Amino acid sequence: MSDEAALPDTGAVESAPKQEAADVVADLAAAPVARMLIALDIDGTVLLEDDTLSPGVVEAVADAHAAGHEVMLATGRSWDSTHTIMERLGIRPEYAVCSNGAIVMRRVGEGDAAEYERAHVETFDPTEVLTLLGEHLAGAHFLVELPDGSRLFTDYLDDWNLQGANKVTFDQLSDQPVCRVVVVAPEQTDKDFLELVERIGLSQVSYAIGWTAWLDIAPQGVDKSTALELVRGWLGIAPERVLVMGDGRNDIEMMQWAVRNGGRAIAMHQGPPEVHAAAGEVGLSVTEGGVAAVLRAL
Repeated sequence: MSDEAALPDTGAVESAPKQEAADVVADLAAAPVARMLIALDIDGTVLLEDDTLSPGVVEAVADAHAAGHEVMLATGRSWDSTHTIMERLGIRPEYAVCSNGAIVMRRVGEGDAAEYERAHVETFDPTEVLTLLGEHLAGAHFLVELPDGSRLFTDYLDDWNLQGANKVTFDQLSDQPVCRVVVVAPEQTDKDFLELVERIGLSQVSYAIGWTAWLDIAPQGVDKSTALELVRGWLGIAPERVLVMGDGRNDIEMMQWAVRNGGRAIAMHQGPPEVHAAAGEVGLSVTEGGVAAVLRAL
């Protein structure tokens, strides 16, 4: 018996022509990447301090959208100040998270005719918090955002977009439920605000303290992460397919939420240490095109 005849039978191997094999490889390369939910902060993430866009961000966002990903904004800004940035980025996502999670906007319609409506609104009675802050922050500037998006303010401030807003007395700020309270005290620092919040105990609200002397207050238990969890569920995107990017303290909760559920969070390089710690990943700064670098690497 020959050696070959003694060998056990083996499975048949069928070779494919070169062109057929090339077609298979091409099909694999063209297979769609699993859809991601990509949520971007605005100020300090896609926008520089001078209100210009971060280098390369428009092209990178367009490429991510073309790859099938849902690229949206999650910001502390009101809707009036958010949709203009969406237009500059060239995106019309299904949802936008505004007012630090108190407002979720939903797209209605397609194409150039698409409009947005309020899909979710959170409010609270601002009387107690305004009274506390008013007693401890003489000379501060106050603004509240109402459920319909209109805003009331006590004093003009260059940094605020006050188009369509109404000036009122301090007491009138508490006349009705609000989505958000913004406090700016030019003579204070962010450390001053941190100490003040700890001293007076703002236990009935959620708050975020900015780089400078501003305090952003939302309903208790409401932040960007609570709104993004709603959006993620509505879109049917798995938690591990979430990517968030930001630079400020009001991004900490959404970063912790993303990482806790198996997604990714990337902090801009110029952000404070506590934001870096919450994200676990630190990218380039906004001036260096941090968002574009991350999106190009997906």
